[in-house]
Amino acid sequence: MSTLSFSLDPTAAQTTPSQRTQYPIVTGTSVVGLKYKGGVMLAADTLCSYGSMAKYKDARRIRTVGTNTIIGASGEYSDFQSIMDTLEGHTQDDVNYDDGHKSDAKSIHSYLRAIMYQRRSKMNPLWNDLVIAGSGFLGYVDKIGTTYEDDFIATGFGSYLAIPILRSKWRPDLTEGEARALLEDCLRVLFYRDCRALNRIQIAKVAEGETGVVSEPYELETNWEGAGFESTKGGMEGDGGW
Repeated sequence: MSTLSFSLDPTAAQTTPSQRTQYPIVTGTSVVGLKYKGGVMLAADTLCSYGSMAKYKDARRIRTVGTNTIIGASGEYSDFQSIMDTLEGHTQDDVNYDDGHKSDAKSIHSYLRAIMYQRRSKMNPLWNDLVIAGSGFLGYVDKIGTTYEDDFIATGFGSYLAIPILRSKWRPDLTEGEARALLEDCLRVLFYRDCRALNRIQIAKVAEGETGVVSEPYELETNWEGAGFESTKGGMEGDGGW
């Protein structure tokens, strides 16, 4: 019979090989963002899945950074928490320097690009896709440091299901109410079609000259009476399955 042994040698840890996160474990899905007339808006649901199990239903994946920036994240939730700890330290540095400078969304976007690329270069990436929004700015950073800016952005399954909706319905003069309704439409479709999505969502906005705000979670109204949901699939009689 084999037995377990534990070493009390303080040098043992120094000889243990470095370990890396092989793949994300607790993950959130899509974040969708767009510009509208007078500001920028983000939306995401509050579900985090443990593998294939929808486990955490109040995981809030949109946060404020300072007063004028909001950030949303797909991917590994613990890595997002680590990124937020880093950004909170960065924001506190701005306060401590007391030189009148505060990092805006564009500078935080560049800062995150450097962080994500540095971690990727060490073969220990932060497993997230990030959307950064500020006054007149909307940008994306992924886990290997790829970045871009656009008028509307979606991560996760949203890059397949929400982007076509945004391409057909987005326009630069959207009012705040129209922008919110469009984001809700995108997240409703994702709830119908993405098994890692939830209809409990948050909306966040940064309007020109105003402080960024994140709403409390609320539930979208849904309708499952469409023929595509009710008809049987694959010859499976009576179970209402897909």
